[in-house]
Amino acid sequence: QVQLVESGGGLVQAGGSLRLSCVASGNVQRINEMAWFRQAPGKQRELVAATSGSGAPANYADSVKGRFTVSRDRAKNTMSLQMNSLEPEDTAGYYCYARVFAAGTGWDEGWGQGTQVIASS
Repeated sequence: QVQLVESGGGLVQAGGSLRLSCVASGNVQRINEMAWFRQAPGKQRELVAATSGSGAPANYADSVKGRFTVSRDRAKNTMSLQMNSLEPEDTAGYYCYARVFAAGTGWDEGWGQGTQVIASS
């Protein structure tokens, strides 16, 4: 079963930056989609940035375009999210998602436990 662990959340002032990381483990042989989602209190979970297994350009939510950059290190099964010019509206729990092919179990989907980002005004 794939395990995803996020790190890098915290409290910053509006205009500041944070970098989130996610690492996938659990006999991972290949990762297709990896994505960042976020969920603010009282709101639905929304897609922030998504990457494909083909290396095609990432997709971003309109609200973060030009401020956030997602990247992957396929050799290390990791994904990062560089968040610049943070706004109070970016405050949320950020979750890593991946679709993974693992030895012995085949294709599986997983979610991380989330990391909290707070951008104070």
